[in-house]
Amino acid sequence: MTGTLTVEGLTVVYGGVKPLNQVSLVFERGVCGLVGPNGAGKTTFFNVLSGFAVPAAGRVDFDGQDMLVMNAAKRARWGLRRTFQQEQVIHTLSAWDNIRLAAEHTGARRGEIGAAVTFVGLEGVDRVGSELTMLERRLVEIAKAVCGSPKLVLLDEPGAGLDAAETEKLIGLISRIPEEFGAMVVLVDHDMDLVSTVCGTTAVLDFGEVIALGPTAQVLASREVRKAYLGTADVEGAA
Repeated sequence: MTGTLTVEGLTVVYGGVKPLNQVSLVFERGVCGLVGPNGAGKTTFFNVLSGFAVPAAGRVDFDGQDMLVMNAAKRARWGLRRTFQQEQVIHTLSAWDNIRLAAEHTGARRGEIGAAVTFVGLEGVDRVGSELTMLERRLVEIAKAVCGSPKLVLLDEPGAGLDAAETEKLIGLISRIPEEFGAMVVLVDHDMDLVSTVCGTTAVLDFGEVIALGPTAQVLASREVRKAYLGTADVEGAA
């Protein structure tokens, strides 16, 4: 199982705004969480890691590999995978063809595509994207993310809109990715039950800065984190 993600002094500047300001953190193995209020910088963080945003300063290293020297295409070949808040399922293609098309950018072989389809339980599902349920579309995205020897998988709100039973299935799949595919997972989600169940370590962003990092239960229970989410200093008596 890979590895260690080390981020030091990561800063992104858009005009006079800093969506990320001197972000430093270390994630080690397994499934790690990245949470925070809307606008905290989580998507910008993923954009930097996946090569869609260029930082003004900082370093991103994964198991000795400098991520910032590679463009987005090279990162995909190297082993970086990402899902998006807005699903990327093509409505006119079958589930299999959606996964196969994405896999072309990673160098995945047919057998690896088949393994990913089986992993998420979509074997035998031949309907086109427009006919898939919300859960099936999320499973297509997860399958795309584990194709072709992934090293670092970034999941952006995969649980949004799912009911309790569907979220439970998602929890099972995300938890298995590190062992079955040897990849680290970084999960962004607003469902704190999902985060607390699958993430061993969690970092919290607020206004582009890390305000907490550590074991998930400890982080989510901290007063500063609750204040950031609730927007009030009186968190002791908050429900």
